[in-house]
Amino acid sequence: MAKRAFDLLGAALGLLLLAPWLAVLALLIKRDSPGPVFFRQRRVGRGGQAFRIHKLRTMVADAGGPPLTVGADPRITRSGVWLRRTRLDELPQLIDVLRGDMSLVGPRPEVPEFVALYPAALRERVLSVRPGIVDPASLAFRDEAALLAAAPDPQRAYAEQVLPEKLRLSADYIDRATLWSDLRLIVRTIAMLMAAQPAGTPPSKAPQARR
Repeated sequence: MAKRAFDLLGAALGLLLLAPWLAVLALLIKRDSPGPVFFRQRRVGRGGQAFRIHKLRTMVADAGGPPLTVGADPRITRSGVWLRRTRLDELPQLIDVLRGDMSLVGPRPEVPEFVALYPAALRERVLSVRPGIVDPASLAFRDEAALLAAAPDPQRAYAEQVLPEKLRLSADYIDRATLWSDLRLIVRTIAMLMAAQPAGTPPSKAPQARR
């Protein structure tokens, strides 16, 4: 109950404070390319229940292709490169927190294709909680884009190298999570994002490895 109250308060306050900025970002997206402001994708949440996540659209409308994007993907729009690099495209997931599909902190929700690869024991543990906007694996794999961009087969590298370690970190988080540890993860994530983008970084050079 305390975690859900923390989620509701944080998400409601975040959306209220960020509403003007989200409106500006929506205008940038619409000016950059035709299509909806939000990108909705099927993800797997608590108990294996599917939901459609909210993200700011960073690709051309109706972009097909694999769920994992690596390198200078031609589907990504000009504003999308910047939104992904700064992680601002993740902000609408506060809506999913209010709806009860997600939490502020928890294992990142995966697409069904990757959830199908979860070992049975870890699947049950990781899907026993609401997925989150922030999680320990995102901090541990902050260089995931560079790792996958260097792999001959990024999809296979993610499934065989990155995903198992993310699941281990997620299971460890679930065993140890408290409201204080969640708050620390939020602060650490914000600090990481602020430190990771030095002024003058060319957008076209930033590797992408996002779902």
